[in-house]
Amino acid sequence: MSSVVCPWWLGYVLLAPLRRLIERPERMLGPLVREGMTVLEPGCGMGYFTLPLARMVGPEGLVLAVDLQEKMLAQLRRRAREAGLERRIQTRLCREDSLDLDDLAGRADLAVTIHMLHETPRPRDFLEQVCRTLAPGGRLLVVEPKLHVTRAEFAQCLEHARQVGFTRLEPPPGIWGHCALLQKG
Repeated sequence: MSSVVCPWWLGYVLLAPLRRLIERPERMLGPLVREGMTVLEPGCGMGYFTLPLARMVGPEGLVLAVDLQEKMLAQLRRRAREAGLERRIQTRLCREDSLDLDDLAGRADLAVTIHMLHETPRPRDFLEQVCRTLAPGGRLLVVEPKLHVTRAEFAQCLEHARQVGFTRLEPPPGIWGHCALLQKG
């Protein structure tokens, strides 16, 4: 797998309305999200999934949107403000080697990593950090693009997830790409 990070300017392309023909956030994430939840979204980019997540968690919920690039987060904050969702979204700038979420250990109900795990230089370390952020019984949805990630590479990621304490559940239907729903043990 690659550890090349999606360039910030590609974030605008990823917001294109045509993307909804393949990936509808409400359909993909709706079965997993409830009002009042805290959802961790590492690699949030400019918020293609973040804003719909913020609507789904409702006024009492929170989306922890984490990205490596400040330009991505700045656009996400602007979009959240325009949508009236800024109170439901907390943005966090991370480092290549750390999500910097130690203060949130055990607080997230759900984490979603969509098309980004293959960009991490050390997937096992990344998954371990996500696991620490999840509450007991918390779930992680991993979605990876088949065009960038081979079946063997995805299987290796799932093995890393097992090693750090995740068990595999049945994922929601209709998600394009390699997909796994995992639960913290």
